[in-house]
Amino acid sequence: MCSLMSARTSRGPGNDHPIRSLVWRRGLIGVVTLFVVSVVVFAATEVLPGNAAYAILGHSATPARLRALELQLHLNRGLLDQYWTWLSGLLTGRLGNSLANGLPVWTFVKPRLLNSAFLVLVTGVIGSVLGVAMGAVAAVRKDGWFDHVTSVTSLAVTALPEFVVGIGLIILFATLLLHVLPAVSVLPPGTYAWTQPRLLVLPVATLVIVIVPYLFRMTRASMIEALDSDYVEMARLKGVPTRRVIMVHALPNAIAPVIQVIGLNYLYLAGGIVVVETVFNFPGIGQGLVNAVTDRDVPVIQFIVVVLAAFYVIVNIIADVIALAATPRRRTAR
Repeated sequence: MCSLMSARTSRGPGNDHPIRSLVWRRGLIGVVTLFVVSVVVFAATEVLPGNAAYAILGHSATPARLRALELQLHLNRGLLDQYWTWLSGLLTGRLGNSLANGLPVWTFVKPRLLNSAFLVLVTGVIGSVLGVAMGAVAAVRKDGWFDHVTSVTSLAVTALPEFVVGIGLIILFATLLLHVLPAVSVLPPGTYAWTQPRLLVLPVATLVIVIVPYLFRMTRASMIEALDSDYVEMARLKGVPTRRVIMVHALPNAIAPVIQVIGLNYLYLAGGIVVVETVFNFPGIGQGLVNAVTDRDVPVIQFIVVVLAAFYVIVNIIADVIALAATPRRRTAR
C-alpha cells in the first residue's frame, strides 16, 4: 500500500488527471512552437533585400544618414544579437516603433487587434450556433427536404472563396440591388468595431457563410451516428421523449468532434479575416498585416505574426481541453 501511494505521489505534475496532463503537454509544445515561429519570422524578415533603415529613409538617403540610422536601430550588430534584442523586447513589452508612421508598434496594432478580436468572436458565436443547430435538425430529419437542401447548399458554399462571398453580399445589399448596408466598413478614428454594429453586418455575414457549412456537416454526421447508436435506441424503447433523447443522449455524445471543428473555425478566422478585412476595408489586424507587408514595416509584421501564432496555440489548447471535458470516458483520471 505504501509503495502504491508513493508511486502515485511521485508522478510528475499533470500526469494525475487527463485535462491537467493535456494542458501541461500542449502548453510546453506551444512554447516551443512560438519560439520556432519567432526564429522563422525574424529570419524571414531579415533576409529581405535592403534593411529597415533603407525602408525608412527611402531612395534619397545618403550613406551617412543610413549609417546613423542603422546604428540607432542596432542593425550593425550580428543576427543573433539582433534576434535577442528583438525577442527580449517582445517579452518585456518593448516592441519598438513602426517604420511606416513612427508610432509605437503596440499603439498602432492595439485598436486593430481589438477590432479583429471582436469580429472573430461575433462571427464564431453566430456561426457555431447556426452550424450546430442546422446540423442537428438535418440529422433528426435525415433524408427530408431540409436535409437535402442544406446539404447541397453547404457543399456549394464550401467551393466559394471569401472574397467571392463578400463581393456577392456587397452587390446584393450595398450597391446594385439593395442599398440597406454600407459597402465598406471604415471606422472613424478613435472608434472601435462594437460602437458601429451596422458596419459589421456584411463582414460578419461573409465569414459566417464561409464557416457554417463545415460545422453543419460535422454536426450532422456526428448526430446521425449518435442517433443510430444502441444507447439512443434503448432510450427510445424506454419511452423517453424525442426532445430529451436528442438533447440529453445524442447531442452530448456527438459534441466532441463538433468542438474540434469550432476550434478549427476560429483558427481559420484568424487567417480568413485578412481577405475579408481587405475586401471591406475593415481596420483590423489582417488589413494591418497587408499594409505592413506593402510598406515593409518589419516590426509590425513580426509582432502581428507572433500574435497570430499565439492565438493558434491558445485556441488549439482550449478546443482540446473542452473536447476532452465533453467526453466522459476520457476526462476521468485513471
